[in-house]
Formats: sequence, C-alpha cells, structure tokens
Amino acid sequence: MSNDRNAASANESRRGKLHGTAVQTLRAMIVSGRIRPGDPLREKELCEELGISRTPLREAIRTLAREGLVRLFPNRSAICAEVDIAEVGDLFQTISHLESLGAMLACQRASDAEIEAIAALHDRMMKWFGAGNLRRYIETNQAIHRKLVQASRNVVLIELWELLVPRVERARLLANLDPDRWNAAAREHARILAALRARDGNALAVLMSDHYLNGLVALRHAAKAWPARHRQSCIQG
Repeated sequence: MSNDRNAASANESRRGKLHGTAVQTLRAMIVSGRIRPGDPLREKELCEELGISRTPLREAIRTLAREGLVRLFPNRSAICAEVDIAEVGDLFQTISHLESLGAMLACQRASDAEIEAIAALHDRMMKWFGAGNLRRYIETNQAIHRKLVQASRNVVLIELWELLVPRVERARLLANLDPDRWNAAAREHARILAALRARDGNALAVLMSDHYLNGLVALRHAAKAWPARHRQSCIQG
C-alpha cells in the first residue's frame, strides 16, 4: 500500500513538473514574439519541440488561456490570442500604477546593492540595444522591471504584478518592434535609472507612468498593421 502511494505521489509530481515546464516554455514563446498573435498552436509540432505528450501540452494551453495569452475554440484548436488594444490600454494603465508605486517604495526601501544590481542589468540591456538584439534586450528589460518591483518589498503589489506581467511583456515587445519606440524606450530607461540612483521616488513614479503611456501610443500605431499579418499566419497554418 505504501509503495502504491509513493508511486502515485511520484507520478503526480512528474505530471506537475511537466505541466509547469510546458507552461513556462510556451508562455516564453508567446511573450517573446516567437509565437505571434493569431498564430495557431499546432499540438504535434509543440509536443515534439517540448518533448512532452498531448496531455501536459493541453493542460498548459488551458492555463495560458486563463492568463489571456491563448484563445480556445470548441473544436479543441487554439491560437495565440490577438492583442486587444482597448484591453491593453486598461492593462498598461493598471501596471503603470503598480510600477509607479513600486518604484516609489523601491527608492525608500532598496539597498544600495540592489540599485547597483539594477544598474548592471541596465548596462547589459544597453549592450544588447547597441547590438540590435531585440530579444536579449527585452529579456534584460523584463529583469529590470521585475527587480525594481521586487525592491518595493510590498508582497501584495508583487503578487498582482506577477499576475499581469505575461500579457504586459508581450505587448511591450510588440511596441518595441517599432525602431523609433525602441530608441525612445532605451532613453527613458536611462532616466529611470538616474532617478532610482538619486532615490527620487516622485520623479521615478512619473517616469514609470510615462514609460507605459509612450509604449501604448506606439502599440496603437503598430496595431494598424496586425490584421493582415494575422490573416496571413492563419492561411500559412
């Protein structure tokens, strides 16, 4: 009886790990833009790439559907959810307030070592900017935003931020596909770092809010070209 329970527990643990890994990997593929809005999620190809069966993949897809990153259809097919600009506006408004508050708290609570760690990430991000490597830039950019929020020491704020951030990261990537926006975002981050180093919470809060507002403007402009691309991706699928 004990052996049966141990075996069942081991199987459950393995299923949980498979599900967790599948969710993380698939989420990263969507957030990074590798899977674009409107792209179909082809189970056979994804199972082969992730090295998993259909069951954990389908569970992962359902999880991402609850996060708003995947859209499910009655015939069990799924696509990468298209970006609803009105919803993104609400999302950016919410996350900008969270990060503005987090930034103010970070100015009060972050250690000097934490601030210098963010500065080191900024330097790395600017290296990727100079090299024109958007994927690496976005990865480092995300790490900066996460470190800044974590430095707030506000557990509830961090939990809310983590809940929303996958959709935010995808929208941020789509906005930065515009070279002009990418250049502007890099300049904004230099000012953000300067305010953090000065521990000027009020200035940093305004910079964080403007950072998201400017990204939303760029995203609305980029969205005008999406419908044709989405139709083409589905035709090729």
